[in-house]
Amino acid sequence: MKVAFCTPRYGTAVMGGAETAARQLAEHLVSLCGWEVEVYSTCALDHLTWENVLDEGDGTLNGVDVHRFRAVGGRDVDFYGLDGRLRVAPTEATRREAQRWVDLNGPVAPDLVDALCETDADVVAFYPYLHYPTVRGIARCPRPAVLHPAAHDEPALYLPVFRGTYASADGFCFHTTAERRLVQRVHPTADRPQIVLGLGVGASAATGRRGGEVLGIGERPYVVSVGRVDDHKGSSMLAAFFATYKERHPGPLALALVGPVSAKIPPHPDIVLTGVVDEPDKWDIVRDATVSVSPSAMESFSLVVLEAWVERVPVVVNALCDPTREHCERSGGGLWFAGYREFEAVLDRLLADEKLRRLLGERGRAYVERHYDWPVLIARYARFLTEVVGRGKGAGGVY
Repeated sequence: MKVAFCTPRYGTAVMGGAETAARQLAEHLVSLCGWEVEVYSTCALDHLTWENVLDEGDGTLNGVDVHRFRAVGGRDVDFYGLDGRLRVAPTEATRREAQRWVDLNGPVAPDLVDALCETDADVVAFYPYLHYPTVRGIARCPRPAVLHPAAHDEPALYLPVFRGTYASADGFCFHTTAERRLVQRVHPTADRPQIVLGLGVGASAATGRRGGEVLGIGERPYVVSVGRVDDHKGSSMLAAFFATYKERHPGPLALALVGPVSAKIPPHPDIVLTGVVDEPDKWDIVRDATVSVSPSAMESFSLVVLEAWVERVPVVVNALCDPTREHCERSGGGLWFAGYREFEAVLDRLLADEKLRRLLGERGRAYVERHYDWPVLIARYARFLTEVVGRGKGAGGVY
């Protein structure tokens, strides 16, 4: 079996949930199934500028053949005005306006789409739904196409241009049942093969170095939040909540925001912004955290929640995010908050009860091992892809 992935960014330097998921699936199909896998992507790493920083052409990364193409258009400055207007009433946007939104959002890479249409792969996996390579590629793809939407309840999902994107898919792979319900409500998909797969989680890469040493805060206890430090990810809200919490509860507790920084976080003596860190440092920081917080209301899965549970660290998530709350409810490994008062109550409860923290962490670890062990997950994914190929291009049915 030969599988092609289409994703706007690709590589170990990319810190993005959907793109990281695509890379891990590709690599594990090679290592665990022995399948041939190729990737069509751009030369960009930054999801805001889509600047071409990687070499164009063909290469191999961890056993996966990678074809990179230059983006001829990034996120145009006109995007923000159009986005601000359309997000108010996305269902009322014209198809032309929605298509322009996709082009301005970037990365525009027509050579990528042309090359993808010439692939000899048995099936093409598009990941995520939101960008030009998926929208343009899935509409023209002559091979059976599986869409990994990585969708959450955001205005863009309701733009009319994406009706064609979802209609063009021959199968769907969802991260959670919450995502599946959302997509089914907005873009009905029940007539085609689909699976709720999630993402696999590997072993910790922690080295044993103290997390406080990595952060430069010594022996102070800390709460950690891993991922892009971005307003859309709830980072500014979390920083503001934490600053208020420290005013009301003085003490040594710190907050570590770990990941590339695009939000303007006001300086605070108890908040550490690390920027991008390597994997061992990230795992060392997570392992020694008292609590891991996912403040985002817009996640389709959240690998960082599961990684915290690998280290038996309890998690706290945004109550408005159905997928991460679903993880907590199914596992019994975390709590959630819907505003500052709940954030304060949840954090107080966890900080005061070490036994509860251990219980939540152990439950989370058991949940990861039961559902997201890589060999089990990849076996399910391989069976699903084989089923889609067997049905052929344009076939319907429910898997």
